[in-house]
Amino acid sequence: MLTTPVLLLIFNRPETTRQVFHRVRDARPTRLYLAADGPRPGVLGEMERCEDVRSIADEVDWPCRVLRLFRESNLGCKEAVSSALTWFFDNEPEGIVLEDDCLPAPDFFPYCQEILAHHRHSERVKMVSGTNYLLNSFDVAESYMFSRYFSIWGWASWSRVWRQYDSKMAEWPHKKQSWWLRQLYEPDYMVKHIERLFDLAYDGRINTWDIQMTYSCLLNDGVAVVPKVNLISNIGISGTHTSWDTSNHMLPVFDLYTRKIVHPVNVEPNSGYDFRLYEKLFRPSFGRTIRGLINRVMTQVQRVTE
Repeated sequence: MLTTPVLLLIFNRPETTRQVFHRVRDARPTRLYLAADGPRPGVLGEMERCEDVRSIADEVDWPCRVLRLFRESNLGCKEAVSSALTWFFDNEPEGIVLEDDCLPAPDFFPYCQEILAHHRHSERVKMVSGTNYLLNSFDVAESYMFSRYFSIWGWASWSRVWRQYDSKMAEWPHKKQSWWLRQLYEPDYMVKHIERLFDLAYDGRINTWDIQMTYSCLLNDGVAVVPKVNLISNIGISGTHTSWDTSNHMLPVFDLYTRKIVHPVNVEPNSGYDFRLYEKLFRPSFGRTIRGLINRVMTQVQRVTE
């Protein structure tokens, strides 16, 4: 039985939600938090789908305290998720967070539980991520490494970290002018990529919460724990993580020997892992440029035909 509490963020996707819930059921947490955004007005059939998703609270069939935060009206991604996380971490000193499309491997739960305990008082460690975009190709002797990339496809953290969360990113204009990011990231394309994301979130041009999470972690000299093999598969191709390029979805998961977690000696980002990760996810390429142009054309076509 899992003693670490779990927060499951749900909305309107019964199929993916039940797959994730079944993995949670197998882990048998003693406390399960369910947070659901409300249906959007005027969206056909969404109220019924939301009600179907919320009914999974009645399917808990193991000894477990179930806590619910079910919104009646729609708050949107940023407010719904961030307020749910505040609710969760106001009630728990640490815990595991899953969205309704992030399907964890069984090893994800004991991995999170042990590392949460091991780094409970390590101020620099901000997040325990379950996603390794390099899958099982980056070989390290330890069970995990540290990174400056904060993936929220299945993660865990502490209330001490969430208290540092700054949804308004108040210091960003000053930090941007100070060349702060260039002290953290050497590749110029990575700095430009993160600056663009931070600008979008700061200006309110994107309705999300996770960019602010990355900003807050970096602002406080934080690193994320990354498992040596991938433990999360995002199954939400038709959901909130949709993009034209879905190459990062449906990632395979692997076994991680959790009976004996081997911890790194030093809490420092693994520069080799980060370099390969940034090359894979963010480095500009001719193919990616062409896909971007196609995506923009398709978007314009769709707008014209609507």
